[in-house]
Amino acid sequence: IMMRSLFSGVAGLKVHQTKMDVIGNNIANVNTVGFKSSSVVFSDVFYQTTQSSSGPNKESDVAGINSKQIGLGAGVSAISKNISGAGGSQATNNAFDCMLTGDSFFITKNAGRTYFTKNGAFTVDADGTLTTSDGAKVQGWQVDPDDKTKTKPGPVSNLNIMAPENMYTDPEATTAAYMSGNIDKTDTQLASGSAGRTFQTNFYDNLGYEYTAKFNMKQSSVSDNAYYIELKDILKDGKSILYTATTNDTGTTEYTATGWGANVTTEKQDLSGVGAPDITDGKLTFADNFAFMAVFDGTTGKFKSLAADGADPAYDSTGLDENAKIKKMFLNIGGKSPNPFKNIEIDFSQMTMFASSTSSKIESTMGDVDGNGKGKMKGTLKGASIDSSGKIYGSYDNGDLKLLAQIAVANFKNPAGLESVGNSNFVETMNSGRFDGVGKDVTSEGGKISTGMLEMSNVDLAAQFTDMITTQRGFQANSRTITTTDSILEELINLKR
Repeated sequence: IMMRSLFSGVAGLKVHQTKMDVIGNNIANVNTVGFKSSSVVFSDVFYQTTQSSSGPNKESDVAGINSKQIGLGAGVSAISKNISGAGGSQATNNAFDCMLTGDSFFITKNAGRTYFTKNGAFTVDADGTLTTSDGAKVQGWQVDPDDKTKTKPGPVSNLNIMAPENMYTDPEATTAAYMSGNIDKTDTQLASGSAGRTFQTNFYDNLGYEYTAKFNMKQSSVSDNAYYIELKDILKDGKSILYTATTNDTGTTEYTATGWGANVTTEKQDLSGVGAPDITDGKLTFADNFAFMAVFDGTTGKFKSLAADGADPAYDSTGLDENAKIKKMFLNIGGKSPNPFKNIEIDFSQMTMFASSTSSKIESTMGDVDGNGKGKMKGTLKGASIDSSGKIYGSYDNGDLKLLAQIAVANFKNPAGLESVGNSNFVETMNSGRFDGVGKDVTSEGGKISTGMLEMSNVDLAAQFTDMITTQRGFQANSRTITTTDSILEELINLKR
């Protein structure tokens, strides 16, 4: 009969040993990134019933009797993971380190099997794919081919953020520019009889090459408030694209038109119709419109209008039609095919004519005043960043910011039902709920991704040490049950000597 207490004690030793194993694993992983601590729940096991219960009997006047049961020890009811408990934050300043908030999990795939993890220590492999430290590929969504500013939710796939198509961005031709600065009408460099003052505006063609449009400005011979602006040349790397100059054997320089032409107009012009200039002794004579007049208000000093018929340096601005003010005009380059240039709208409305110690300053900026149409050279990928929704953006040396992909996350109805498989990875089980293969945007569940940070283990050392004390005492008590039962058995044996 007393043998039951021996086995109850053994059962108690076993469950406390299991609990100590769990505590030891928790403490061992106190600094493991993304680790979720576990706890053990005990339950009593099968009871031996020595007498069944009976109800009261009024006829025999007998009261009810409770059943008599002897328990046979304890067992492990559950080993539960504290999935919802968040670990501490560790700043790493690594752009690819990510920390999730909430019950979401990163989705990874390794050798065809899908895993879920809280460990966001990501890196990029030799193929440019976002991976975990153990070589699993992070899963997410690709960019929508119909809208490059969005990702397209669908079955998750590898995030090849440094794919060949992401290493560069396409160049764009400049379509707008604006002039700013101030003209002092007493500036001798701008006097009507002088050589004038040169200014220039830079722009890109559709292939990403940079050019310079060279202009000359000087005061009208009949008006202090009007300035004659003449297109002089179009340069690339300091050389004209409108002609070439070669020196023959006799030392004479010969000039040859390239076929490119340029002009300035108040309306957008078909570039194929732009005529090429004549070249005489290195001097260009434009076939089309090449000059205009900028008129300022003599009362306020503000820019007033461009004069469409201002190709004559002796233009008199007093006859300017107040109802036909022109703030912008087009620089057109064409005449050859294929043509990588686009019409460039140049805005002069930001210029002023105030006194400035006889000194003038003229500046050109690519793009309109809102920054649109500036054009750009080819962009080369120089870095990547991840925002709070998991979207990955590439930054390029031409100033572009391009959406590359988005990290998707998984949520489960019962995250505690996930099964740990090592390397801070979990797999789904029948009791965790199924992963649908698509995932979610982390912000749809109220969570977010913090970059440059990692989620540390959620092990509470104070709780673990306390559990260790109670586990040790429980183990000791159960061992005393065994030794005491052994002493009683010894006394029983000693009855016969």
